[in-house]
Amino acid sequence: MNGASRDALGAARERLDALTDVQSVDVAKLAEDLAAVTGLLDREGTLRRALTDPAKSGEAKASLARQLLGGQIGGESLDLLTGMVRSRWSRSRDLVDSVEELASSADLATAQRAGHLDDVEDELFRFGRIVSGSTELRSALTDRVVGAPAKAALLRTLLGGRANPVTERLVVRLVTTPRGRSLESGIESLSKLAAARRDRMVAEVVSATPLSDQQKQRLGAALARIYGRQVHLNLDVDPTVLGGVRVQVGDEVINGAISDRLDEAARRMAG
Repeated sequence: MNGASRDALGAARERLDALTDVQSVDVAKLAEDLAAVTGLLDREGTLRRALTDPAKSGEAKASLARQLLGGQIGGESLDLLTGMVRSRWSRSRDLVDSVEELASSADLATAQRAGHLDDVEDELFRFGRIVSGSTELRSALTDRVVGAPAKAALLRTLLGGRANPVTERLVVRLVTTPRGRSLESGIESLSKLAAARRDRMVAEVVSATPLSDQQKQRLGAALARIYGRQVHLNLDVDPTVLGGVRVQVGDEVINGAISDRLDEAARRMAG
């Protein structure tokens, strides 16, 4: 992917990251919607070309997407998709590939929220090794004569109850809709997405008043030293905090809020 498509995908990734960072967004539903749109665009060449037609304005393409998909997918999914079709794409297929990538990334974000991303990454790796070591299994999963429902059933028998549901969804989608990829290259791509998601840490920061740019930079640098990687800050203001900050990274809470210190002092006095 190059030129305009690369830039469009980069912007779409940023919008997806912004959505997955918001706890109120149903990321699993977002992934489901994007996977459904991928299938639609893959089947409907005329629609795919209409949504990437350089002769049409971005708003005209966004309007078409809203007309066709409004009410069929969630609001966040529709906003993300209309933003994508407003962009310029070098090839119509690049749009489909990009929506598919975002669907997988959203599924991985679901696992990350639940603290299971490392498990999913490990399971993808182990599944790839199992497939590469079993000619019979690989043939069953890639045989063009065997229908998608039969392949999905086989995978659910193999993975159901043994793998994370996100792993199962990703692998079933890859096997039943390979879109011209080999099974090995598809698993490799998913593993790279999982690794990229794992390396992206998000800190939920609550402060009594908005942090200054200097404070945000100092906090970001301190968290980077603690975790050994860059940390994205999601900032919120809560006057009841009284002062200091409360920082949560995954399941870990770094509590520097004055209100919590007062609560702790009161508990000690009472006990």
